[in-house]
Amino acid sequence: MTQEYTAQSVTTDGEDHRSRSRARDLLDRLRRDPGIWRRGIVLALLALLAALLMILHAQIPNTIGNLGSLNETFLPWLGLVVPLVLVLGLVRRSATALIALLLPAVVWLNLFGGLITDKSGGGGDLTVATHNVNADNPDPEGTAASLAESGADVVALEELKASAVTTYEKALAGTYKYHSVQGTVGLWSKYPMSDTKPVGIRLGWVRAMRSTVTTPQGPVAFYVAHLPSVRVKLHAGFTANQRDKSADALGEAISHEPLEQVILLGDLNGTMNDRSLKAVTAQMRSTQGAAGDGYGFSWPAAFPLARIDQIMVKDVEPTSSWTLPRTDSDHLPIAARVKLR
Repeated sequence: MTQEYTAQSVTTDGEDHRSRSRARDLLDRLRRDPGIWRRGIVLALLALLAALLMILHAQIPNTIGNLGSLNETFLPWLGLVVPLVLVLGLVRRSATALIALLLPAVVWLNLFGGLITDKSGGGGDLTVATHNVNADNPDPEGTAASLAESGADVVALEELKASAVTTYEKALAGTYKYHSVQGTVGLWSKYPMSDTKPVGIRLGWVRAMRSTVTTPQGPVAFYVAHLPSVRVKLHAGFTANQRDKSADALGEAISHEPLEQVILLGDLNGTMNDRSLKAVTAQMRSTQGAAGDGYGFSWPAAFPLARIDQIMVKDVEPTSSWTLPRTDSDHLPIAARVKLR
């Protein structure tokens, strides 16, 4: 027993000795290279700036070029600063940069880490889809066929060109018995539609509508909207003022909706992080945020950078949410399955 105890002690002592040796070697290297703390100051400042832009995004004012909304539109991409600083910090052998990147890493994980995982589940009563089909879509018939094959019970289309409406109607007629087109937006449904009308969003033409869809579980109010586009201009910044006014009008209309169960489908030209859409987002849930698989970026279709196409619900439970295969539009179609009461 004495010999066994002695061998174990020697092994443990050896491991402790090696650990202490490694620690001393590290300290010796740090003493021999004091520049390890001075190098990478710019990288450390970049990491801290990214962290501040994420932490204080709601405090960045919109008074100058709508910079706050611009930052919030692409907020998740600030996380790219972490691997960038990590690689450059290792190359520069900068302890300062490597320590500093911990802050943006923690902040990003707190804000967006939950979107990495697949939160989709099974079940649900109704599948819905929405797609900005692009007015210049060269193949509206193919786009309509792709949406019909998605299995959605209700489909909303935005940016409908007047000359292409008939093509969409014919292509979707075999799948959807009921439909209505109001201005440049339309709604197709397998279930009866009633009380269909345009929704004013402070524009000179119709880009939003509302309809009651009588599902097997009961009536649901559907809103379809295409908010004004935004642009990034050197002389004017993020030109989103018209979109913001339309978002306020849409939010007001939804707040006065008499039905309890509401589903909003459309291209809102803004993300859920954008504080300028709060008139809508404050009273509705994103299906992607609640039950999505990943980020669900939808625009631009060739290389999606942001989810500006939205499916949002009120008093409805999302069970899954996803993007659909690309069509000839510059947006990806998106879909969700929901559980009704």
